[in-house]
Amino acid sequence: MAIASPSTPSFSASFCCTRTESTRSPSSISFTRRLQPHPPLTRRLAISSRLNSSKPSGAGSSFSPDNGGGSEHIQYELYHKFSSPQRRRLGSPVFVTLPVDSVSTGGQVRRRKAMAQSFKALSVAGVEGVVVEVWWGLVERDEPRVYNWQGYLDLVALAKRCGLKVRAVMAFHQCANGPDDPHWIPLPLWVLQEIDKDPDLAYSDRFGRRNMEYISLGCDILPVLRGRSPIQAYTDFMRNFRDTFRPFLGVVITGIQIGMGPAGELRYPSCPTQKLTWAWRSRELGEFQCYDKYMLASLNACAREIGMREWGDGGPIGAGNLMQNPEHTEFFRSNDGSWTRPYGQFFLEWYSGMLLLHGDRICREAETVFRGTEVNTSAKLAGIHWHYGTESHPSELTAGYYNTSTRDGYLPIARMFGRYGFTMCCTCFEMQDELERQMNPVGSPEGFLRQLLLAARVCDIPLEGENFATSLDDDSFQQVLKMSKFYSNGLEKPSFSFNFMRMDKNMFEYQNWVRFTRFVRQMSDANIFRANLSSGGDINLSSMLDATKVGLAFAYS
Repeated sequence: MAIASPSTPSFSASFCCTRTESTRSPSSISFTRRLQPHPPLTRRLAISSRLNSSKPSGAGSSFSPDNGGGSEHIQYELYHKFSSPQRRRLGSPVFVTLPVDSVSTGGQVRRRKAMAQSFKALSVAGVEGVVVEVWWGLVERDEPRVYNWQGYLDLVALAKRCGLKVRAVMAFHQCANGPDDPHWIPLPLWVLQEIDKDPDLAYSDRFGRRNMEYISLGCDILPVLRGRSPIQAYTDFMRNFRDTFRPFLGVVITGIQIGMGPAGELRYPSCPTQKLTWAWRSRELGEFQCYDKYMLASLNACAREIGMREWGDGGPIGAGNLMQNPEHTEFFRSNDGSWTRPYGQFFLEWYSGMLLLHGDRICREAETVFRGTEVNTSAKLAGIHWHYGTESHPSELTAGYYNTSTRDGYLPIARMFGRYGFTMCCTCFEMQDELERQMNPVGSPEGFLRQLLLAARVCDIPLEGENFATSLDDDSFQQVLKMSKFYSNGLEKPSFSFNFMRMDKNMFEYQNWVRFTRFVRQMSDANIFRANLSSGGDINLSSMLDATKVGLAFAYS
């Protein structure tokens, strides 16, 4: 359907970035914990899974009511009371992120039958809802202001029928790393045409390498997209989404996460997204992304303003190469590295300040667009932890987070989110220092995450947790519970939820499904979900309504 900080006082980012700070206090913004209860429906479903005795339970069998043969029977009684106020009061809801290709290039829901079965299974398991990435490159693909929402309308309607809520991610970034990737979703074609005309719309590092994942924030407010600025294009997209999905807002769609950079995260593409899954293993430093003409113009103006014109010619010298030990670099080394000197402070204030300004602009527009819709707005930070044990935290600095051993770089971001009533989304909830340091002694995902959780507590903002990698083992789930309690303990009214990344066929394999549903029950912290093991029995149905079998084995097979 087409619809036509502690640093040298004189080096503050405000000296060259004109910012209009909101004078409203967080309490003056309509800030509703917009987690709506399900319609008043109680459903009791007992699923009996028969396992073939010749195949051990851990050997990849799937959780299905139709696995035949054998004498071993395991019966699960799943109680899912959609309207339970106890669940919302005592527990933390779990959402599941859908596959990135849930909607095709042509705007159709992929694997519709499998998707419907999966949604039913998630609903029965007590999952609160699903997270749907709404790709700018699909919806506004061919022409500016021509939107095709049909596939997403179908997904939301399907979620509604299955009793699930929806969190929609405004995905203004590229997915995957090229046309050869089956999950490839580029920026809109008309945006790519503009980048072809003006390559400086894309980020660039000191070697002139362009990154096409997200439009450079250096041109945020310039009319470079056929008469509109990137911020205006993002705002128009959000406004059209609001108008198209208005009947669902606050009822089915309860959350909107606003993409603010590569992978939807508020950061620079210092390390290509496809490499982030293993960059911590190699301790990649990342590259400063400040060499397109728009970023350089801002840097130069800032340097001129303080009478240091030579500081405006580019990024730091002596930052080393991607794989270098930071202690062997002039800029990042702990002992008198350039990051501690006046030039380093100036550059990092400007670089992080530009990112903060970018986030502020998008937060302001999103808060205006979705005001009064009773949906929760959120934004995501990257989980860059592989140099957290060093003094300078180089990989965080190149990503735009001015966070070091002597400076808290996340508190200003949390304060910004608080001004606009945003929830902060953090990743790495399943990661453990003990395991990570076996390969990377200076990394600390737990230390990194604790700092973000403390910033959220200090600023009194809600939190969304997320896993870094798809892990379905008990240790990972227990780590998520541990870190969620770190945030919630002692808070009078904690607001925490978790987005599980992401749904695939492995999730529905028998042992994985058992572990996942146990995790959902533990997160709910209420007596609405129960699993009983017994030595026999068939499918046992009793409820106010007739329940149907949920064929999990067929989902994504």
